[in-house]
Amino acid sequence: MNFMPKTILITGGGVIGLSIAYYARQKGHRVMLVERGAPAHDSCSLGNAGMVVPSHFVPLAAPGMVGYGLRTMWNPESPFYIRPRLSRDLIDWGLKFMRASSATHVARAAPLLRDLNFASRACYVELADAWGNEFGLVQKGLLMLCKTEHALRDEAALAAKAQALGIPAEVMTPEQVRALDPQVTMAVAGGVYFPKDCHLSPNRFVAGLTRQLEASGATFHWQTAVTGWQVANGAITAVQTTAGRLEADEYVVAGGSWTPEVVRGLGLNLPMQAGKGYSLTLAQPRQLPEVCAIFVEARVAVTPMNGSVRFGGTMEITGLDETINPARVRGIIKSVPQYYPAFAESDFAGVTPWRGLRPVTPDGLPYIGRLHDYRNLSVAAGHAMMGLSLGPITGKLMAQVLSDEVGTIDLALVHPERFSGS
Repeated sequence: MNFMPKTILITGGGVIGLSIAYYARQKGHRVMLVERGAPAHDSCSLGNAGMVVPSHFVPLAAPGMVGYGLRTMWNPESPFYIRPRLSRDLIDWGLKFMRASSATHVARAAPLLRDLNFASRACYVELADAWGNEFGLVQKGLLMLCKTEHALRDEAALAAKAQALGIPAEVMTPEQVRALDPQVTMAVAGGVYFPKDCHLSPNRFVAGLTRQLEASGATFHWQTAVTGWQVANGAITAVQTTAGRLEADEYVVAGGSWTPEVVRGLGLNLPMQAGKGYSLTLAQPRQLPEVCAIFVEARVAVTPMNGSVRFGGTMEITGLDETINPARVRGIIKSVPQYYPAFAESDFAGVTPWRGLRPVTPDGLPYIGRLHDYRNLSVAAGHAMMGLSLGPITGKLMAQVLSDEVGTIDLALVHPERFSGS
């Protein structure tokens, strides 16, 4: 059977949409990418921690998360916050999140998240080799740093589960942690080291994808928003945009937190909330760690990037609100000297915080795949804090779907219509 290239229209120019476009072009398809922002637009991956995390095999919807959220929601500086508001979508999402936060769900999701992250890591290594590592991939692992013995015990238990899944993990004493990354002073009770995790510069990776696509002949429609869909006989026939009507053989929605708005009018049930995260980057830090890390109790990620160091964190469920909440930023800043005592809160004076809206599904798993209701419409969104980590493998898997190939990973758990009956 001869391969028939298709014209594929992708809405969303973040790391997910660009990755899909890249791998679709690799298979010979024609690609149009529609992005509401300008060519230099921001996205929820550009200012994030830049981590690729096989260690993150537990979805956000897990036992204890509901109670944790209720305990911390009254603290304006807490790592996890849900702003109370009268919203039917938020209530529906919250009820689904409560139901999904079970040990059974984690047991089902963990092997898939492991496989997706390892496969995506392999993609990054392959792309780094092909592009001369222009995006600064560093394969030195990740340290989960614990201030308290209680947190260390919990992380050690998680490390044992990781090892049972085939994810290398090592519980370390304070001395072992300091020996692994001697460039930074630490005040910790110990940590867990995940050697297969890695990190990179997200803005350089996104810029590299864009350049590769432009060179390959992909078409970009910048500053173009989707305003409606035309449907006939169970298929999309065209998408209406602010730049006019566009036609394709296949359509992919990769709109991040705006995905539910993009598909409005199609009768799809894609529950999603925007989870705002923040980061601050010190261009000339007092000390420069070599290994990326997470402050466990504070839930703050730390990543060295090209001589700078980035601190990022918080999950703030506040709707499509891109304003910066100073209290959330203060929470990140206050945590840094607690783990890295050579740093001071004053180091961040004058540093402009970055913010991004992560698309969060109720079960903590992304939506990836073609819909049943519309035979030529697919969704790839809802990756929450793992958009960058899972970007390449999402692109690769969606290129297989769009090419009518048998996928290399079973996507049943992440099918976009899994909430259709609820």
